[in-house]
Amino acid sequence: MEILIYAALLSLLVSRDLLGLVTEQADDEIVFPPERWAATFRSHAQLILFELGEYLGYSPPSLLERLIEDAQKIHQQRPILQETLATAA
Repeated sequence: MEILIYAALLSLLVSRDLLGLVTEQADDEIVFPPERWAATFRSHAQLILFELGEYLGYSPPSLLERLIEDAQKIHQQRPILQETLATAA
């Protein structure tokens, strides 16, 4: 629960800072309603993270590598659904 609160606070801070930057760059007569800005920020969050990652020099592993790695992992504390059903029956 604590990590969700931190994530929400971080998202709020980033959203407010970006809104300030956008407001600075836009013409003075343009208004950004809070609900519209929230929807815009949410819909562009993935692109924002991508741009931030590039700026910071982070290069994530390729999608294929991640799929291969994640598909092999079996979390020991979380049994596979088929195993759970078989032991329950």
